[in-house]
Amino acid sequence: MASFVKWLVDPNRNFLAAIHKRSLDKRLRKYGLRLDDLYDPKEDLDIKEALNRLPREIVDARNQRLKRAMDLSMKHEYLPPDLQVVQTPFRSYLQDMLTLVKKEKSEREALGALPLYQRTIP
Repeated sequence: MASFVKWLVDPNRNFLAAIHKRSLDKRLRKYGLRLDDLYDPKEDLDIKEALNRLPREIVDARNQRLKRAMDLSMKHEYLPPDLQVVQTPFRSYLQDMLTLVKKEKSEREALGALPLYQRTIP
């Protein structure tokens, strides 16, 4: 079953996954976003912690991309074609830190330590 799932989501082996990846690439380039920009820190506390650990310049660039995308969306416009060409939607800046945070969280749970952060109801 696991090998089927790997095959299903691998764009190098499944043509439907490749079509989906090209479609996602095209849509992200229109707004100048990266795939990691789509993660919501309010939804997952691990993502919030990973963003807090990243350098300030990377977080500021992420916020600028999100603001630009919202502005373009509100205006019903896209980035100019010359800027769409230079976009890198699948260059990851968050995944390494996110895997580190998840690894630390699982180690803390295995050792029986208290979690670093807990969700609070406002």
